Amino acid sequence: MVQTRQLEFSTRGDCDIHDLTPAVTRTLEESGVRDGLVCLFTPSSTSGLTTIEFEDGALEDLRQAFHRLAPADIEYRHNLRWGDGNGHAHVRAALLGPSLSLPVVDGQPCLGTWQQIVFIDFDVRPRRRTVIVQIIGEAAPIPGSPPPSGPRRGKKTP
Repeated sequence: MVQTRQLEFSTRGDCDIHDLTPAVTRTLEESGVRDGLVCLFTPSSTSGLTTIEFEDGALEDLRQAFHRLAPADIEYRHNLRWGDGNGHAHVRAALLGPSLSLPVVDGQPCLGTWQQIVFIDFDVRPRRRTVIVQIIGEAAPIPGSPPPSGPRRGKKTP
C-alpha cells in the first residue's frame, strides 16, 4: 500500500527549524501502516530535511555550521543573476538535501532516543511550506478479518 499526504506550515526563513516528528507520527497513525517506510520530500530549492536532537544548543550549533559553510554575506552568482539575495539558501539546501526516508516499525518512525525529524528553511523571507509524506507499507490486520490470500513465503504454489 502507498499513501501520499502533505504537511503544510509557515516559516520565518533564515535557518528556521521546525520539528516535524509529531506531525509525521500522527500521519503514520492515521495511515494505519504498521511496517514499511516513510519518505519525506520538500519541493523547494531553499529548504531541507534531516534528523537532530531538537534542543536549543544543538539547533544553534547546526545553524552556525550552515552560516560557516555557506555565509550569506559573500558573492553568489545566483544573486547576481536574480537579485533576490538567497544564493546562500540554495547552496545550504543543496548541502542538506530535500528528502529523508525512515523505516516504520509497529506504526512508528524508527528514531533514536534524542533524534527528531526536522525541516530547515534557509530562504531570506517567511514562506508557506509543504512537505510531501509518502508512506509505503503494510497496514495492521483488522481484528476478525480473514487472512490475506495469495502465495506466502515458504509455501509452494502451483
